[in-house]
Amino acid sequence: MALISGRAMAASLGVLALCLGMTALGRGAGESYAVFLLPLSGDLGWDRSSATSVYSIFMAATGFFAPLAGYLFDRFGGRLVYAVGLAALGAGYFAAGSLSELWHFQLSIGVFCGFGAALIGLAPAQAVVSRWFDKGLATALAMTYGGLGVGTLIMAPLAEYLIAERGWRLAYEWYASVFALLCLFVLFLPWGRIAEGADGNPRRYSRSLGKSGPTLRAALKIPAFWMFFVIFFVTAMSIYGVSLQSVAYLVSEGMSERQAAFAFGTAGMLSFFGMTLTGMAADRFGHRIVATGSYGLTVIAIGALYLLPSDRTGTLLVVYIVCFGLSMGARGPIITTLMARRFSGSGIGAILGAANFGQGIGAAFGAFLSGFLFDLSGGYGTGFAVCTAAAIIGAGLFWAVGADNPD
Repeated sequence: MALISGRAMAASLGVLALCLGMTALGRGAGESYAVFLLPLSGDLGWDRSSATSVYSIFMAATGFFAPLAGYLFDRFGGRLVYAVGLAALGAGYFAAGSLSELWHFQLSIGVFCGFGAALIGLAPAQAVVSRWFDKGLATALAMTYGGLGVGTLIMAPLAEYLIAERGWRLAYEWYASVFALLCLFVLFLPWGRIAEGADGNPRRYSRSLGKSGPTLRAALKIPAFWMFFVIFFVTAMSIYGVSLQSVAYLVSEGMSERQAAFAFGTAGMLSFFGMTLTGMAADRFGHRIVATGSYGLTVIAIGALYLLPSDRTGTLLVVYIVCFGLSMGARGPIITTLMARRFSGSGIGAILGAANFGQGIGAAFGAFLSGFLFDLSGGYGTGFAVCTAAAIIGAGLFWAVGADNPD
């Protein structure tokens, strides 16, 4: 019996590692654009709002295609979804290495890579993890969301190194080759077993059991779904309106591009621990209290970043890195846990994907708005203020969404 339990645990952890790794690749590909921002702007003569529009389209596409990713996973399984997603990322990055027009980048990095990131991202991963974990689901989902931090930690400094050594064009082509190799790898994984989940899990799914639980169409008629959607939107707006500008902002305050990329990557690393600790705390102390504390860290981080020019000790930089890193993405696992319990069934992939659309368009809006406000005002203060307000709204909505356990 212990042997069976050990094998089941190993299988669960293996699936969790796979989902974390794929999420890291998809989101790391997007987050590393913060490092490409200044080289592309300088080389191709773009203003800040034009440069940020590429990232905005990427995030919008990631959100827009998230419901499709969930639906395709529910309908066809992981083999097709993950292989196509990695192929799209590889194609988009390979094309970007030889492009020069803004709309070409908006299409390749924005639309193509956004589509690929959605297919290997949170929508299918959330559905899989919810079928393999029951008690401690928030912790497991938090580790899956931690792929954002792991991807940022690895891909942002690596992008900076490749750009410095070989230029941004070859950096894009190098990443494309990695995605192509991984596309071949996922074709040979046992996706039928992965999609079913663990024995005894109330959210386990088998095609032989037929359809169960609410469909996406039914979920769209429930007010709670739209509350979760709006929380995703304002939370993503508060984070991505700051994160995309952070490397450029730190450079403007006297840091080298390598130092700024390292600071950004460190915050990304801390986000993995922040998401994991937040998930564990939510399982123990309740979702709303923990989420509120996390929003508080976001507000403190933005304030520290804004006041950075007045600090010569480096203290505020540390406060920004720690608070922003620990809160970045930390609300996502809590929202997903509540949704997985309320909307569990054969349609969970599509439902979670539709909710993640709110995250995608919130991130896109926040990223574009921060660039627009920078061009309009010549500074970062207005954009930081808007992102702070969005975080406060998100905290308030968490208290309005209902009890910690919606069952």
